[in-house]
Amino acid sequence: MLGPIRRLIDRTRPASLGLRRRILLIITLGSIALSLFLAITTFGLTRSNLVDERDDAAITASRRNALTMERDLRALFPPEPTAAQASLDRTGAERYTIFYQGQFWYGLAPYTNESIPPELVEEVVDDGRSSRQIVRIDDELNIVVGWSVPDIGAYFEFFPIDDVDSNLSNLRVALVLAALITTGLGVLLGVFAARRAVRPLGTAAQAASAIAGGRLDTRLENTEDPDLRILTESFNDMAEALEQRVERDARFASDVSHELRSPLMTLAASVEVMEARRDDLPERAQSALTLLSSDVVRFQGLVEDLLEISRFDAGAIRLNMDELLAAEFVRQAVAVSSDPDTPVDVSERAELAIIRGDKRRLARVVANLIDNARAYGGGSCEITMTVHNLDSEPMSHIRIAVEDSGLGVAEEERSLIFERFARGGGAGRRTGSEGAGLGLSLVDEHIRMHGGRVWVEDRLDGESGARFVIELLASELDD
Repeated sequence: MLGPIRRLIDRTRPASLGLRRRILLIITLGSIALSLFLAITTFGLTRSNLVDERDDAAITASRRNALTMERDLRALFPPEPTAAQASLDRTGAERYTIFYQGQFWYGLAPYTNESIPPELVEEVVDDGRSSRQIVRIDDELNIVVGWSVPDIGAYFEFFPIDDVDSNLSNLRVALVLAALITTGLGVLLGVFAARRAVRPLGTAAQAASAIAGGRLDTRLENTEDPDLRILTESFNDMAEALEQRVERDARFASDVSHELRSPLMTLAASVEVMEARRDDLPERAQSALTLLSSDVVRFQGLVEDLLEISRFDAGAIRLNMDELLAAEFVRQAVAVSSDPDTPVDVSERAELAIIRGDKRRLARVVANLIDNARAYGGGSCEITMTVHNLDSEPMSHIRIAVEDSGLGVAEEERSLIFERFARGGGAGRRTGSEGAGLGLSLVDEHIRMHGGRVWVEDRLDGESGARFVIELLASELDD
């Protein structure tokens, strides 16, 4: 039950972002945050300054008009509302409301007492304190300033601030555009910074790929950057140590192989002499001679494999390329192999397929796969040859498949068995005393040098066993 749930969670989990995208995302989010902060701060400060400036102007003007009205009315006894209105008209005030003797008098509609907030009226008229508020009258913002006028009543004056609101709207649009431009520039900066930041990693990755491809002398260029210098020096030290280790191992294998060839040839010659006199030996000696002969043959194969591996490591392999009729070549390679009776099934198109390759090395590939099938695949095998066309390639591919009847190869071991000295394990174990784990490694090396590939899979007919497939570029004869 937990398995399906875990797989569902893994599928729905968002894929992790690469380093370049993380850098770009961080700089982009930083640009957005900075743009919003600057825009909000600028808008708030500007709005506060504009409103405060207009508020101060409204308080100053209304106070001046209130004092003028109070002075003119005190000259009259009893003071009349009409005299107050006349006094305000002389000052140029139009949007006002006067509270006198329990009544409201106004100069211009709709700036009447009905437009004044009740709490402002209560604060000015009842409490005798001056105050102000911002109200909206007919979709127009106004500052209402109220003054308590002793012995007369109260004075309210309206000051429109729609121009402030319009200016703030224009500023808001400008700040939005500025934020978008700043964010865009931040994205461009992020792209540039991300590329600059990951460029050393890309260079290191290319160098690592070159080393993995066999160019062990690849090194990173020295840099003046103190942070990158650590990476460069560590990588170069690692590459130097790896090159020395590989060279030592290759030199050791080569030296051992060469040192073993001379005594092995002497031993093989001695075995041949003894084989010539087999009939003169007692039965127990003949059995021992048989075991000795098989071990000498196996030992010779191991030494030859080690020499071939050392040539690969030294880069001394040179291919003698020829055009080969694939089907005829495979039949000839099978005929001189350890199992010349191996059946070869060739499709009609494969009969006309031509490959370019080193005849000796490709024959060694076929022989190694047959030996592998005999040793680990039930003792018998079958070879099939077919031609395939891939959409991504202009040429055809010929596939040479060697099928055996053994236990097969487990999924987790299918890439490991092509490594040097690998001999498998687990349920699909392909082990024994016949080999040292170099045969399939040589197959992989030779095929890759020919621009092809090799892999292992289950048999197509569903029977128990393994199917080793070689794929090479091929052309076809005209009918």
